[in-house]
Amino acid sequence: MEHGTTIPRPTESELELLQILWEKQPATVREIHDALNQDRPSGYTTVLKMLQIMTGKGLVVRDEANRAHVYRAALSQDLMQSKILKDLSKRLFAGSAAQLALHALSMEPASENELAEIRALIERRRNTDNSGHHSAKHSRLPNDSRKDRP
Repeated sequence: MEHGTTIPRPTESELELLQILWEKQPATVREIHDALNQDRPSGYTTVLKMLQIMTGKGLVVRDEANRAHVYRAALSQDLMQSKILKDLSKRLFAGSAAQLALHALSMEPASENELAEIRALIERRRNTDNSGHHSAKHSRLPNDSRKDRP
């Protein structure tokens, strides 16, 4: 899926399946079903139907080359997080990424590693020109930064 393509915001259930795909992709319906059943029971046909709906929405891509259909997330976890946060920022914080970040940081304590990453991001932002052409890969925190939380 292209960078600028609009995709719907995933539901909580769809996010559960996307989490599994981001960890295991590509994966068959059976593999996704088995992973989901480790947390809570669900029917195979329910998982299949959800994946079919998600394919229609553009959230996942299905490879039909083999007998068992294989699925993968249409967007990386990082890109999906960015799209959801951008939407959240627009709807709840008048587009202010700073207000979103301040609110998030005030809700839950950050680990020392997370604080160091935030300081480094702030320093990089200070060092860039304000033209808005800074690299996206330098403006995001790694996905695993929450692992260090107490």
